[in-house]
Amino acid sequence: MARHIAANALTFLILGLVVVLGLLKWGNDTFNGPGPLAEAAVVEVPRGANLARVTQALTEAGAIRNETVFRIGARYTGQDDELKFGLYRIPAGASMVEILDQLTSGTAAAARFEATFTINNGGVGLRLRDLLAEAPQEQPETLEDALERVTALEEDGQSVAFRVSVSEGLTVFQVIEGLRAIPVMEGEITEVPSEGMLAPDTYAFNEGADRAALVAQMRAAQEARIAAAWEGRDAGLPIDTPEELLVLASIIEKETGVPQERGTVAAVFVNRLNRGMRLQTDPTIIYGITRGQSVFDRPIRRSDIDGVTESREHGAVEYNTYQVDGLPPGPIANPGRASLEAAASPEASNFIYFVADGTGGHAFAETLEEHNRNVANYRRLQNGQ
Repeated sequence: MARHIAANALTFLILGLVVVLGLLKWGNDTFNGPGPLAEAAVVEVPRGANLARVTQALTEAGAIRNETVFRIGARYTGQDDELKFGLYRIPAGASMVEILDQLTSGTAAAARFEATFTINNGGVGLRLRDLLAEAPQEQPETLEDALERVTALEEDGQSVAFRVSVSEGLTVFQVIEGLRAIPVMEGEITEVPSEGMLAPDTYAFNEGADRAALVAQMRAAQEARIAAAWEGRDAGLPIDTPEELLVLASIIEKETGVPQERGTVAAVFVNRLNRGMRLQTDPTIIYGITRGQSVFDRPIRRSDIDGVTESREHGAVEYNTYQVDGLPPGPIANPGRASLEAAASPEASNFIYFVADGTGGHAFAETLEEHNRNVANYRRLQNGQ
């Protein structure tokens, strides 16, 4: 009997050890593993806040998976008494250990207000955001009003973080002019990159930042994206260099603003190149005429398509893919990462035609007969029939 009791006790002891070891492993994995944030979140650590209050704030922000594990980890590492007040931007996927390091270092404190300059086809704008506000915030009506609001915030002792958001599909000229119009940046841009070489994205900068340095950052980012897309390209593409990949991606970028269409549009152009067909894409006509330095504010004329306009003497016809074979001599815009990837890995399809469908997207076709029907449908929509 005693031996039986001892055996049972040993069994329970072993089971208990297994459970404890399992809990320890789970706790360690939870503490050190990736966190649940799908995108960055701002969390405030009030002055004098204790570990419990900070843990609650992180939980409400969705930054940690388990409060108990976070508190135990903070106490075990001795960081529970080292929390520093301020606002913190917690990166997407940050682990509990990374969050603790951030909250105790105090070096990554965020500003409460975020001022984002936007550069797009409409010019330069400015959006303001209170990172702790839950409801959408009313925006100033003009750029001047927004700048006055930023000045008022700074004079009131509030910290403001600055960013610039550059839209996809802009030309280098548009981006450079946009940066020159941002009053909180400094310095001249003396070296302008070639067309297509500025990566569309959102970039953080400090007030008084050098414009040329940001241009260099954007250029380096685009070079890296082109290299990555070229490295991962499909075999057998009818393009021979990373430069040609950039040209094709820029055309894709200008032809569709629908993300899910990029791969299909890329397929159309690749199929045309493989068959020796001309690309016949309107944005190349427009770029040939404007070189991306002015607004094309009229419909494309038959004479533009035929390449017999007065702009021929300025070399517009060399970009006119209705008149020249293959790709134009250079990019026509700054393509985003998705368009570069689409150019490198088009969808598999036999489409060789597409036309607007009246909803913002396109209707694709494999034959000229089908394409002509799509064109007729679009014209009926335009005429309101």
